[in-house]
Amino acid sequence: MQQTTNTILMIRPVHFRMNEQTAINNYFQEDLEIKNTEINAKAQEEFDAYVEKLRAVGINVIVEDDDKLMDTPDSIFPNNWVSFHANGNIGLYPMFAENRRKERREEVFMRLEKEGFKIKNIIDYTEAENEGVFLEGTGSLLLDRQNQKAYCALSSRADEGLFIEFCEDFEYTPIVFTANQTVDGKRKAIYHTNVMMCLAETFAVICLECIDDKKERKNVLSNLAADSKEVIKITEAQVNNFAGNMLQVKGKDDKLYLIMSQAAFDSLTQEQINKIEDHCDILSSSLETVETCGGGSARCMMAEVFLPKA
Repeated sequence: MQQTTNTILMIRPVHFRMNEQTAINNYFQEDLEIKNTEINAKAQEEFDAYVEKLRAVGINVIVEDDDKLMDTPDSIFPNNWVSFHANGNIGLYPMFAENRRKERREEVFMRLEKEGFKIKNIIDYTEAENEGVFLEGTGSLLLDRQNQKAYCALSSRADEGLFIEFCEDFEYTPIVFTANQTVDGKRKAIYHTNVMMCLAETFAVICLECIDDKKERKNVLSNLAADSKEVIKITEAQVNNFAGNMLQVKGKDDKLYLIMSQAAFDSLTQEQINKIEDHCDILSSSLETVETCGGGSARCMMAEVFLPKA
């Protein structure tokens, strides 16, 4: 089972702005004092430059335009509603924000089939939305595909029961914990696991400060150690600069890259950069508007495609 892929699905935004429905519990989001049309134009510029950088190193980026008729301000983050697996299965996930549910589009699957990928089954968890239960794809789930383990920080967007159900369906061992951040002097649950942790083939970037419970922290560390992953620690201040929101991807000739935003890279110490570069190269791109208004970063914008070729 491969941990990394060289094929990424990305959705180019047409109505990007700060989503008032997700701002309730995404404490990374801020409003900008500029018009939404300007925000969207800036996000598109950042998106296009990012895609260009990925393609320049040989990463296969499939870009699908968002639907202009939909009001889907967060469509730039497709990894939250779908996951693609090597056995041909697709996971479809229940979303916390009602306006994000419209992001799930059949055209995306048709596009992948057109690109030569084979879809066998769609495992659909979206009915859980009717019960107010959510699990937001690989935002909530960090998948160690090689070792068949799934890490999940519980929150209002990551339900434990549904996470266990996912693990049974996709044959992963569940590793559950709670990750918090300090907001106005209070500890509050981080909305997605992938903002405080990143799993790569031979290492993990993680903010242990976010896991307040010592037993849970120890359990996460012992699982990473059992799978011989070097732990590269980041701070909560670095999490606020999206240093946890990274993804390892394959480029030309299967060369490995850790993808992150410019803000994430700038927040890292030289020691942390050296540790990462012992494993793979770093590729960063400026995503300032996307991060400020969307509260998500480089990893959130990429849905990994592991589907088999038809």
